[in-house]
Amino acid sequence: MALPRAAGAQVAGCAMPARASGGASNAHSLYVERHLRPPVIRRGDRPFTIADRLRQYDVPGVSVAVIRRGRIAWARGWGVRDLVSCAPVTPETAFQAASISKVVTAMVALRLAEQGRIDLDRDVDDTLRSWRLPHDPRLAPGGVTLRQLLSHTAGLGVHGFAGYARGAPLPTLVEIVDGTAPANTPAVRSVLPAGAQFSYSGGGYVVAQLALSDASGLPFAELARREVLGPLGMSRSAFAMPPFDAIRADMASGSVGGKPLPGGFKLYPELAPAGLWTSAGDLARVIVDLQASASGRRGHRLSPAMTRQMMTPIKDNWGLGLALYGGARARFMHDGVNEGYESFMIAYAGGGDGIVVLTNGGDGRRLIGEIVRAVATDYGWPEIAAPAAEERRLSPAELSRVAGRFEGGDLKVDLEARPDGLFARLVGGVQAERLIALSPSRFRSDSLGVTVEFDRDFQSCTMIEGAPPMKLSRIK
Repeated sequence: MALPRAAGAQVAGCAMPARASGGASNAHSLYVERHLRPPVIRRGDRPFTIADRLRQYDVPGVSVAVIRRGRIAWARGWGVRDLVSCAPVTPETAFQAASISKVVTAMVALRLAEQGRIDLDRDVDDTLRSWRLPHDPRLAPGGVTLRQLLSHTAGLGVHGFAGYARGAPLPTLVEIVDGTAPANTPAVRSVLPAGAQFSYSGGGYVVAQLALSDASGLPFAELARREVLGPLGMSRSAFAMPPFDAIRADMASGSVGGKPLPGGFKLYPELAPAGLWTSAGDLARVIVDLQASASGRRGHRLSPAMTRQMMTPIKDNWGLGLALYGGARARFMHDGVNEGYESFMIAYAGGGDGIVVLTNGGDGRRLIGEIVRAVATDYGWPEIAAPAAEERRLSPAELSRVAGRFEGGDLKVDLEARPDGLFARLVGGVQAERLIALSPSRFRSDSLGVTVEFDRDFQSCTMIEGAPPMKLSRIK
């Protein structure tokens, strides 16, 4: 039974749209709409509605698509796509996907590799024509490869991008990788030994963008449309900055602090790492195609053998364009943050189930986490998100097994067992945070919105919710 719209309900200053404007509803979408919970609850806590959380988290709108048994089960929106017109989010509304762009970019690269037009394991300078990555004989004596660029193991700098205001001068790709005006990021250069470790680098994906365009002779946006977006029927998607008219007709504008982002959105000429506009339903098509190929079925964008390469960890739970969770039911995921937008996708590699959530501002990460939890609880997918749970009280012996220093990626964390719980402090930081125990091996950082789980011997832990699966190992 459908719930009536609350009289006078608002989101970010706009009247809450009628449910029907967000698309078709069913028993599952209605469950999600009424059953949002944080990961940690107290006995007797009532669930929140999506309307509650849109207001509380200052998020104008959200779009959700759910994949079930290899098909898109449903897709719909809630809230508004634009704080000026207060137009509703619909199933067709396009958002900036931010770093989820890298998933599609990796598929484009692997398509060219299967066609023999680019080599995953040769020095990328052998492909580049429009620019060369300066040789670093100490950190990258053999150069860097496309496989390393796609897996963030090339040792290149520049984590991400701030975007450019509409009307501001836009840099060329060469200006971006060389860090020259009007680029607002440093030059993309070797900062760590190539191939030795995982270090997230959006800059590496700009180098990949140049290499893919040089190898194909096509602008990257056109190459992506030809190799992935068009064949998958992703009519609401494009690597376009600014977006073309068909996207703008139903497009979510970004917001910050409950106010519209000036100009509606920022521009990201760094298309490969950050420049995809897409709808939740279109991103679900990417997931469905990858799942079908991963299950061994042919006739999809990548061969089963290439999809296995994409989903094989190279360093620290990262494959080619995907973050990977192992275990009995392997999953792949990616998230994204551009100014005014936050996005998330996660799916089982086998079985054909998954979720996409896109938002346009505010504390989108918390809203995304609660929507993913509601979907996973409804469908019985505990590996994707565990149901909300009460805090556990652990004994001093249980806490002492976890204590110590852990390092991974760019993080160094000291964990200290105290009489009132487990406390975490970043090395060099001042404030220690009390972590919430969900089990003897699972803990939650409420300030970061991240849940970590320790392995059986407590020698490492992995972020399992709220962030890509970064692994931290115990340091003696």
